Amino acid sequence: MASTETIPVIDLGPYLAGEPGALDRTAKELRFALTEIGFYFIVNHGVPREKIRAAFEQVKRFHAQPVEKKMALKIDPHSTGYLPMRGNTLRTSTVQAGTKPNLNEAFFVKRELAPDHPDVLANRRFRGLNRWPDLPGFREIILDYNETMERLVQKMVRIYARALDLPAEYFDAAFQDPQYSLRMTHYPHQDGPVVDEFGLAPHTDTSFLTLLAPNDVPGLSIRTQSGNWIDALAIADAYVVNGGQMLQRWTNDVFLATPHRAINRSGSERYAIPFFCDSNIDWPVAAVPTTVGPDKLPKYPTTYYTDYMIWYQKRNYDVLNQAQAAD
Repeated sequence: MASTETIPVIDLGPYLAGEPGALDRTAKELRFALTEIGFYFIVNHGVPREKIRAAFEQVKRFHAQPVEKKMALKIDPHSTGYLPMRGNTLRTSTVQAGTKPNLNEAFFVKRELAPDHPDVLANRRFRGLNRWPDLPGFREIILDYNETMERLVQKMVRIYARALDLPAEYFDAAFQDPQYSLRMTHYPHQDGPVVDEFGLAPHTDTSFLTLLAPNDVPGLSIRTQSGNWIDALAIADAYVVNGGQMLQRWTNDVFLATPHRAINRSGSERYAIPFFCDSNIDWPVAAVPTTVGPDKLPKYPTTYYTDYMIWYQKRNYDVLNQAQAAD
């Protein structure tokens, strides 16, 4: 019997290679991971090691800049740009109350839109222009990484569909133009006992799925269904994947959004690159047919990305709320 106190490893290789029966076998493993633990590793995912390494190098380059250069790209209402150290406090956690501001700094990039894109011209929330640092090669490498992750997600959602006993193509249209965000995070080393100050306080993500790039420096831990905290150990070339609050809404709580936290006790600097992905921005998020019935009513109203993220941002992003109050 598979353990519910360890993070399972799912090999995507056979599915991505098109082996007969691999989709449904992988979907069965995914269903166990997301109903019992809420986290899993993926190996043989097809993302080149060199591409991951190049992305990490750019994250380090960005955070090595003087703080005034980073502050020139301070986070905007679209959630793009620089979030300074201790710039947000997680107030939507279901497992930790009264935490201090998070001990990290981050830089956010979303899908690259052209200046004449209708959503940009309309100043539509979460559809603005990315803010790019004056670092040669940074933009090109990060955009290439994002495109690689988007293509991987579009393959993975077919496994999610089968794990929910839906046709493999069920999510294809919803993720044709997915809304995503790459968070490039720097965690300084943290000394001493942790009471209410974390690199990233216990929380659940908002996303349908989050892909955390392979990292040699540990720091992530997750809260299992029994209430135990377990460390996500580094596995060579393996992404850590988890679901979030939007996945709960899609699946009527069949799939988990598991609390997790980050504490950097490594003795060195830690960098992390989570890729948060959701469906198209206008797609109505509602429980899929296989998760509802006469004795299993929908637990959530139909949700739209923009409305939900405005609420979430207002609750958690202190630095942005202070800027808006000053306007």
